[in-house]
Amino acid sequence: MSVTITAILFALIGIALAGGGAQLLMLGGSAYYLITGIAFLVTAILLFLRRSTALLLYSLIIIGSLIWAIWEVGFDWWQLGPRGGVVIVLGLWLLTPWIRRPLGFTSPNTGARYGAGAGPLAVAVVLAIAVAIFSMLTNSTDMEGRLPEDKIAAAPDLGGNVPPGEWHQYGRTPYGQRYSPLDQVNVQNVANLKEVWRYQTGDVKLPDDVGETTYQVTPLKVGNSLYLCTPHNWAIAIDATTGKQQWKYDPNVGLNPDRQHQTCRGVTYYADPAAQPGTACATRVYLPTSDARLIALDAANGQVCTGFADKGVLHLEQGMPYNPAGYYYSTSPPVIAAGKIIIGGAVNDNYSTQEQSGVIRAFDVKSGQLVWNWDSGNPTQTQPLPQGQTYTANSPNSWSVFSVDEKLGLVYIPLGNQVPDQLGMNRSDSVEKYSSSIVALDINTGQDRWVRQTVHHDLWDMDVPAQPVLVDITKPDGTPVPALVGPTKQGDIYVLDRRTGEPLQPIREIPAPGGAIPEDHSAPTQPVTALTFRPRALEGRDMWGVTMFDQMVCRIRLKQLKYEGQYTPPSLQGTLVYPGNFGTFNWGSVAVDPERMVMFGMPTYLAFTSQLVPRADVPPKGSDEKGSEQGLNRNDGAPYAVKMGPFLGPLQIPCQAPPWGYVAGANLRTGETAYKLKNGTVYDMTPLPLPFKLGVPGIGGPMITKGGVAFLGAAVDNYLRAYELTTGKQLWEARLPAGGQATPMTYSVEDGRQFVVMVAGGHGSVGTKAGDYVIAYALPR
Repeated sequence: MSVTITAILFALIGIALAGGGAQLLMLGGSAYYLITGIAFLVTAILLFLRRSTALLLYSLIIIGSLIWAIWEVGFDWWQLGPRGGVVIVLGLWLLTPWIRRPLGFTSPNTGARYGAGAGPLAVAVVLAIAVAIFSMLTNSTDMEGRLPEDKIAAAPDLGGNVPPGEWHQYGRTPYGQRYSPLDQVNVQNVANLKEVWRYQTGDVKLPDDVGETTYQVTPLKVGNSLYLCTPHNWAIAIDATTGKQQWKYDPNVGLNPDRQHQTCRGVTYYADPAAQPGTACATRVYLPTSDARLIALDAANGQVCTGFADKGVLHLEQGMPYNPAGYYYSTSPPVIAAGKIIIGGAVNDNYSTQEQSGVIRAFDVKSGQLVWNWDSGNPTQTQPLPQGQTYTANSPNSWSVFSVDEKLGLVYIPLGNQVPDQLGMNRSDSVEKYSSSIVALDINTGQDRWVRQTVHHDLWDMDVPAQPVLVDITKPDGTPVPALVGPTKQGDIYVLDRRTGEPLQPIREIPAPGGAIPEDHSAPTQPVTALTFRPRALEGRDMWGVTMFDQMVCRIRLKQLKYEGQYTPPSLQGTLVYPGNFGTFNWGSVAVDPERMVMFGMPTYLAFTSQLVPRADVPPKGSDEKGSEQGLNRNDGAPYAVKMGPFLGPLQIPCQAPPWGYVAGANLRTGETAYKLKNGTVYDMTPLPLPFKLGVPGIGGPMITKGGVAFLGAAVDNYLRAYELTTGKQLWEARLPAGGQATPMTYSVEDGRQFVVMVAGGHGSVGTKAGDYVIAYALPR
């Protein structure tokens, strides 16, 4: 009976492989699945007939599968496993006595029953297992190396006048380096870090919240206070030493299902140099909210500073051509420079063609009066608009964090593109010039001084998501240059002279795929930088699954999509977008050591798909799908909606093979990548808490200390980790009670201890556990 059941199983497997394999072959894919499916069917027939040749044939299937798998992916265990797992398990089953005995023979002399000979099959199974063990011990995905340890700059410019033990802005200083000059915690002792306090804000994700309710804040540390905001825009001050709450302010933003995001990355601190210490609002915290307000609070007690704007509240919807509630808000902290508070805003992706402008505005930091406005749809008119005039609808916006060099008088803006993101028809010359670029604006006038575009005619939502990092780089010939380091979603790292925008490392144009829809066009070339973490184009051999079956389905799906490499235009049939919408780098940016002139970052690789949907085929507005990285984006008013999402297999795991996430170090002077190591486990990605280190996706940012340690949460397993900056080797980890999709920071307290603080609150889009935790770590006393 067991042989019959086994034969039926082999027949079913053969039918599935042969059917899918035939479809894949007709699409131009690998012939392996069809050939193997036929071999399974023949093996099934031989088993039904009780022929011992079934074992010999199956040994050939194993050897053939092994040769094919090694030819495709080498000795990468995580790619060999799905290809050979089912095949080897079935081989072991065929070696059992209850299968071999019915296939054997009865001795005419003794009448004894002997099982079929299994020598070739046993050799094949042992060889396959040996290859599997060897591949488990082989690291075929990591690039190991060392960053230079020489301190090139003895007294580097960290930007701004921030005491070593404090953290005054999102990236610590206006330069956004995410670098602390503290070194009490270092590579020798970081493994001894222990939790010293834990604070819970009380702001938790609610049942009616939008899907992308996320906790991405980096706290500020000034004096002995930490200042932070929560997803629902509460502003909170806590004691930096004890973690006890000092004050809390709730702006009552309410819930709005039309908001695409419900998050707050940080607040902005300001000390009025003209105010008497201790007077009301001598120090302030500026809070951006998800209902498009900017609120000034007294840093001492959280009371509203009524002298700012309209009784302490600046309404950011002023001057907008359209004002649908929930479509516009500032998710990132504004910057303050030269007495001005400069702010942008997030415009909902792909909701409508009638949305707010992406204008960048500077207001007087004390009064809230508008000083200048820079609208990428109307870039020359920077004087405050006259009464009755409005900004350009849907012009490219900046939802991320700005950087400032007050000595040069420049603020650096990472810009997105005009929505709808995937439709480039009817874009103005100004929009074409500024979309998906880094722009340097004059702090005093708002006039643009230079622009560096990172994607031409962006049809893929490849907005510049990361705060540009400012650092002085000594060139190999010894010349110091004020530089800007700009990470992008496509994986390029722009290293520019921040005075002019000219490249300090080469940028070249490469041919890009064509084939846009008839109403649109695509750029013939796209820029690529010398220092880049762009992945190679995906191929059939890169498809993945838990088994050979879902891997085959992913190979079929790849062939069904339009894909000619990076920058394949959106299409009606569906296009593969790789790197995907989350990008290789996102708002977490990179951290830079200004002494050693090296960077540490977290490149992530996760493919997405996008499919244009003609307006006539878009479901009525009763659908709750409006716009996000997943699902139907309605694009009301445009000829097409777009359906987007990650490229997943039948089991809802990525179709592309891991690793999906790395940590990487690069030399900014030479443009060379020193190491790239897979990062993170599937512990929180699977029903069982498996600690397999595949290298998982993440979103968040890193931080570096003078002690030679880099800290990073971000990965979709709930850990905060410390790494040796020189090699990328992991030195320490702490389990977090929720997703760590924020950027850690560090500071010192009055007794001299160095604290490392991480916010753990989860991220709606990547599905990590929600929470409301602020956790501090320090070395034992």
